[in-house]
Amino acid sequence: MYSAELCAFLEGRRLLPGELPFSEELLRQHQREGFLAAESSVKRVNQGYHCTRCGNGDPLFFARFSCSRCQTICTYCRRCITMGRTSECTPLFYWKGPSADRGGMQVKFVWKGVLSDGQRTASEAVLHAIEHKEECLIWAVCGAGKTEMLFAGIYASLAKGERVCIATPRTDVVLELEPRLRQVFTNIPIAALYGGSSDRHTQAPLTIATTHQLLRYFHAFDTVIIDEVDAFPYSADASLQYAVENAKKAAAAIIYVTATPNRRWKKEARAGTRKAVIIPVRYHRHPLPIPSFSWCGNWKGKLKRHVLPKNIMHWIEKHAAAGRPILLFVPHIRQVEPVAAILKQLDNRIEGVHAEDPLRKEKIRLFRTGDIPLLVTTTILERGVTITDVQVAVLGAEENVFTESALVQIAGRAGRNAAYPKGDVIYFHYGKTEEMAAARRHIETMNKEAERKGWLV
Repeated sequence: MYSAELCAFLEGRRLLPGELPFSEELLRQHQREGFLAAESSVKRVNQGYHCTRCGNGDPLFFARFSCSRCQTICTYCRRCITMGRTSECTPLFYWKGPSADRGGMQVKFVWKGVLSDGQRTASEAVLHAIEHKEECLIWAVCGAGKTEMLFAGIYASLAKGERVCIATPRTDVVLELEPRLRQVFTNIPIAALYGGSSDRHTQAPLTIATTHQLLRYFHAFDTVIIDEVDAFPYSADASLQYAVENAKKAAAAIIYVTATPNRRWKKEARAGTRKAVIIPVRYHRHPLPIPSFSWCGNWKGKLKRHVLPKNIMHWIEKHAAAGRPILLFVPHIRQVEPVAAILKQLDNRIEGVHAEDPLRKEKIRLFRTGDIPLLVTTTILERGVTITDVQVAVLGAEENVFTESALVQIAGRAGRNAAYPKGDVIYFHYGKTEEMAAARRHIETMNKEAERKGWLV
């Protein structure tokens, strides 16, 4: 006999004692009877240490402290400390017993849309990867309708009683995907996991999570979809890639989705050495807006004098007079408020937003509804945000933060709606960079490929 409640809570996860709402006596009993296993969360390896949860082996990210638990000087991992402290004497528990009986459920799939030729090609590739438990890259331009390409594959996996996870580096993307997926899969539990989420302890057939949250999972998912696989921090953090590897089952499908794969993946996809599908056109079959470049002089010097270059002001005034929403990207957080303050002289409703803004979600909501006509932002909004008829500008496009990938994603905010497929994209700069040129070439190449395939209207 074992606790069905403990099984349902822990299966597919690896958690610290403080994350388990069960008595120590119950945990010890299940360990003795072989239903529950525990392993040290920080282990000695050769001359160093290894964190079982995040995979950290860098000595710079380990520290020692006087531990009240083991009454010795104990080593802990600093890399994943925000998710609870792993240490030499702290175990990670995981379930070894029979699988939880989650009950049979007929999945309702409510979507009446029609896939474009490109979307259908990607959807078939996703289905094949899920059925054969393979890896696949979906390289699809911004606004191609990537979420719709995934629906059939997600349904096929759920219908077999499998567990599906859609993971993304950004909380904003989790918040945007959750309501869309609830409208399509109407009768199944869905967990949305991010920092501060109320679903933190929820087990569900379909999980939408930031990649950080996957550090708590262990051999849980039959299908893992990594959205925006090239985005920071996932692309630069080995611990998040380790988390994905641990979160999936040994035999699982893994689907990578992005509009801007790294250079190696691009080369492999085009050479056929990486299983991939390239979708160079949006769902509405109009070409991608091509960014223009505009020299704006020493904009930082002008900003110190509380003014913006004239050509930027003229561009903003033109679109504001036409009642079009505007996204203005700046390189750093410290420039958001000064730029917004200058533009408030045109319209007091104009706001700025950045990753540390406590009103971030509310401001984005008001921008969607049209209550904020222009939003000054950092690269936090380069992905996962769709605003009808938005016009897009970058101030200081020569700055290092604006890589080819970032500039392509930023340009991809414009023209996403079928009723407004064009949009204006402009990079204001104090000197052209190779990244700017590469971003424009990337977009032009995709348009040419879509035209060659006959997928443009």
